[in-house]
Amino acid sequence: MNQEQDTLQEGFFTTSVRAALNWGRKYSLFQYPFVTACCGMEYMSVSCAHHDVARFGAEVPRFTPRQSDLLWVVGTITHKNAPVLKRIYDQMCEPKWVIAFGVCASSGGFYDNYAAVPGIDHIIPVDVYLPGCPPRPEQVFDGLMMLQEKIQRGPMMLK
Repeated sequence: MNQEQDTLQEGFFTTSVRAALNWGRKYSLFQYPFVTACCGMEYMSVSCAHHDVARFGAEVPRFTPRQSDLLWVVGTITHKNAPVLKRIYDQMCEPKWVIAFGVCASSGGFYDNYAAVPGIDHIIPVDVYLPGCPPRPEQVFDGLMMLQEKIQRGPMMLK
């Protein structure tokens, strides 16, 4: 075999393995809810039987960041609890993803004051922003499906 054929076979195998791993990851999300405000009620409603987030592979929340790969930031983040959020994010293993749930987590919301952080992307990277005050369950599912598509595409491409 020449070098070009070796490269094609190696690329096919790694692409196939990566696609299989990412398919498994997108349907087995271990979520960590960081709930600080009123959007928490809407977050809880998507876990109930009527909406059932379990069909997306994100059923049982974990309450330790070391067992989680999806961080839901739900509600307003103040400058006082921003270091806690950063520490929780740092404790999560790779690969990890973040969803900013609601307008307060996304942009600070109507809290334009000295105490509120104007969006969690000032502290940690965000993969999906869910608008709304609070976002409807349908919006949450749209955001979760967007995240699953992002996970399926993969975090990096080998060259």
